Amino acid sequence: MSVLPPKSVSETTFPNLIGCRIMARSIDRDMARFREIVRGKVRQQLRKYVTHGEMIGRQGREYVSIPIPNIEIPHFRHGQKGSGGTGQGDGDPGTPIGRGQDDGDGSGEAGDQPGDGHLREVEVALDELAEMLGQELELPRIEPRGKRTISSQKDKYNSIRRTGPESLRHLKRTYKRALKRLIASNNYDPDNPVIIPTRDDRLYRSWTTTTQPETNAVILYLMDVSGSMTDEQKEIVRIESFWIDTWLRSQYDGLDIRYIIHDAVAKEVDEDTFYHTRESGGTRISAAYKLAREILTRDYPANEWNIYCFQFSDGDNWGEDNKACIEILVDDLLPACNLFCYGQVESPYGSGEFIRELRRIHDRWENLSLSEIDGKEAIYDSIKTFLGKGK
Repeated sequence: MSVLPPKSVSETTFPNLIGCRIMARSIDRDMARFREIVRGKVRQQLRKYVTHGEMIGRQGREYVSIPIPNIEIPHFRHGQKGSGGTGQGDGDPGTPIGRGQDDGDGSGEAGDQPGDGHLREVEVALDELAEMLGQELELPRIEPRGKRTISSQKDKYNSIRRTGPESLRHLKRTYKRALKRLIASNNYDPDNPVIIPTRDDRLYRSWTTTTQPETNAVILYLMDVSGSMTDEQKEIVRIESFWIDTWLRSQYDGLDIRYIIHDAVAKEVDEDTFYHTRESGGTRISAAYKLAREILTRDYPANEWNIYCFQFSDGDNWGEDNKACIEILVDDLLPACNLFCYGQVESPYGSGEFIRELRRIHDRWENLSLSEIDGKEAIYDSIKTFLGKGK
């Protein structure tokens, strides 16, 4: 006759285990509810966050800190005993209620107590941020055009085996196997439930390695850095580029980003130089187009890569250069790109006419998007214009 374990071995062995599990589940539910509240707050004010550049500087590899108003839980606070209260003691109609009867004119000495209305920074994963952006802007999922470029190997722990390193020992399954052995051999003592696994009881986690093709994309950012482009305009470019990166990273396994600046000549630079360089020369947009063509031809074959070009300028260009720009765009860049986006940022010196040249060919190319950005408030709509085609 076999001896069965008590109804709940965990209660006998670990008296507080069940209570801890119940508390943990309660905490998990509360945390999940809090995260939903935070996500709702961010979603409601996403347009405002899109135009703020401050949070971009606080980003990490996977998270961004976003300031939201404190969520206060109301509670009763008792006054001092005997201090009276509403409905107690003598009083005349119109007498102010509360401790002290200051008229609140703001006079008096500076205080040393914290004020109300603080902001709390919460971390939001970039994947979540991209999901919110896609929902609020109604962005369609991108269908990659490029084929295979890189294959990666990934390990997934999905099985159990009898041998392995001690660091991969599956403690729960090993315990259960030892318990079954003791019960089956009638050696289990409910009053003294000592369970010591033997070598035969030990089970270890195991993995399988799979090779997966990754769909990759490249972004080319082109920006005019001539004297007519101010720091304010570059901040607009920086903010819009952050949200474009966030969305495209959520759509592709790998993302390369290259930066080109130009005045009368063009050169490839790193990210920091891209956003902080200011020249004083003239403007030849064709120089940037020629360099972009060279980079794509050399490093990113159009049949393997998904190519995105985002150009920002105030629209000024040397008049005789417009024809050369359109030729390079039509012959080389537009056929190679999933999407070519031109954003004309309004300049305090007056915006140029280059966007009019692009409008002449706009109807012939579905992958050409044009946007006029007259300030930070226009960033939200500009992103929707650029990414709303799902290319």
